[in-house]
Amino acid sequence: MDNRTRRDAGLPYISDASVMEEQKVCRRILQRLNTVDRGDFEAIGQIIQELFGKSENAFVNPPFYCDYGSHIEVGKNFFANYNCTILDVAKVKIGDNCQMAPNVTIYTAGHPLHPDSRNSLYEYGIEVTIGDNVWIGGNTVILPGVHIGNNVVIGAGSVVTKDIPSWSLAAGNPCRVLRQITEEDRKYYYKNRQFDEEAWEDICRMQKEQEK
Repeated sequence: MDNRTRRDAGLPYISDASVMEEQKVCRRILQRLNTVDRGDFEAIGQIIQELFGKSENAFVNPPFYCDYGSHIEVGKNFFANYNCTILDVAKVKIGDNCQMAPNVTIYTAGHPLHPDSRNSLYEYGIEVTIGDNVWIGGNTVILPGVHIGNNVVIGAGSVVTKDIPSWSLAAGNPCRVLRQITEEDRKYYYKNRQFDEEAWEDICRMQKEQEK
């Protein structure tokens, strides 16, 4: 079994010449993305489409870094802010309407614990999945194998080592659930600050349109 097949099957593999050839393709795309005119939003969008393949209204603020791009699957309206890194050795699945603040890092890649095994050059990738309507705060790190549910907020500076259930506000190192997100949270935009009447009417209108 060649190393690309081993990698894609979730088995330990070695980054040999054939694996690095795939990464070269990605790095050339990233070179264009990370040097493009930052005000040319159309060009950025086109490069992101090329990098991720199937995506709808995805946008990334450069610089952005990943290993393959083709192993990243994003839903509708994906947004990643500056300096996002996704080591997509294994699949990274991200749902609809997900937002990532600056300096978010997602790792699927890892190395064996014991130095003898690690020095063999074998490494691994374990899938990460993120549900719909998830907001990940700045400087968050998500480790291999983590599954984050729908409608989750991860606080800034978190290190996510375990699964986070849907409708959770979670934060910390290691990241843990602080509380559930409830209907009561709908009217607030920051802590105890409520939306003004104009904004709230706009939100209600948009919600009705989505339900049609």
